[in-house]
Amino acid sequence: MNAPIPAPRVAPASEAIPSRTPLLSRTGWTLVTIALAINCMLVPVSALLLPPDSPLAMSPYGLTLAGKIMCYALVAVALDLVWGYCGILSLGHGLFFALGGYAMGMYLMREIGRDGVYQSDLPDFMVFLDWKTMPWFWHGSDSFLWAVAMIVLVPGLLAFAFGWFAFRSRVKGVYLSIITQAMTYAAMLLFFRNDTGFGGNNGFTDFKRILGFPIAAVETRVALFVITGVALVGAFLACRYIVRSKMGRIVTAIRDAESRVMFTGYDPLPYKLAIWTFSAVLCGIAGALFVPQVGIINPSEMAPANSIEMIIWVAVGGRGTLFGPIVGAALVNGAKSVFTASFAEYWLFFLGALFVLVTLFLPKGVIGTLVDLSRSRALETVPEDDRSVWHGHA
Repeated sequence: MNAPIPAPRVAPASEAIPSRTPLLSRTGWTLVTIALAINCMLVPVSALLLPPDSPLAMSPYGLTLAGKIMCYALVAVALDLVWGYCGILSLGHGLFFALGGYAMGMYLMREIGRDGVYQSDLPDFMVFLDWKTMPWFWHGSDSFLWAVAMIVLVPGLLAFAFGWFAFRSRVKGVYLSIITQAMTYAAMLLFFRNDTGFGGNNGFTDFKRILGFPIAAVETRVALFVITGVALVGAFLACRYIVRSKMGRIVTAIRDAESRVMFTGYDPLPYKLAIWTFSAVLCGIAGALFVPQVGIINPSEMAPANSIEMIIWVAVGGRGTLFGPIVGAALVNGAKSVFTASFAEYWLFFLGALFVLVTLFLPKGVIGTLVDLSRSRALETVPEDDRSVWHGHA
């Protein structure tokens, strides 16, 4: 007599997939809290209160380098939102980064006042080029609120206009990537011209003050560092909220099968356009935070190579993870600082080799590979009959 076949196990309601996934796990919130504590408490104490000869004191160079890397990490998170979750490989995000930097740079140039080389109300480069009056688009640039508005509006409106025509025309894949790179290259050539009113190939530099505070003072640099760290955490949480929402699920579905999403009644255009525009705004904010900490902005920030390097940050860290690009930006730019100081002529070879090795052996990046390994080990501890339920929770 044959033994009865056991009925398949049905997951109880308590094990059903939750209708709304939490923004972060308990471990995730703990890491965010630790990051904010280091950024807002430990670093200011290390830079301001400890004596310079203390091994725990952070030097001005270290403060600037860490702030710059956090700006790059913010760009990487923004790029991961459009590439990792929406499937849009952009080779032009360096343009949005530079536009935000130029908007902040215009304000900082006006803050110099008569402390410039020529002691004129006009920026030094305008006096040097024998400009008599300030161009119309410079009016209002002496207001910090105007600068904040331009930091958001200029990259956002440009991204919206570009995305509207590109996505409406169903341009995608490598063709879209080439168009974004061409747009960035064209803008770089435009900004290199001296008659455009943006400083030509020298750009903007020699900043003195921001909101009336000396920009070279350690206290000002610490404040910029803290603001950059808070902006990075805020951008990460905002992107995390988007990808965990219904909109994020639709965007991911568009990435995987756009035609099927259209068949179910959703129009991909507004979703792709919203993600694209929001990502550009985040890049503009990163550029605005980058300029006062580094002290210069010029058209080289729009070079196509810079946008390609941003792709490498995301690929190394792990596309489609949000946290991975932060790690990738830190690893690549940290290595860049070491290699350019000791082996400057080999840096580009190292960067190319890193990208090739990651593509061949870690296609999901550092964090993506670690996540897969942790899930595989966790799955080994789950009974065979329960693995389908566990997969539903994952």
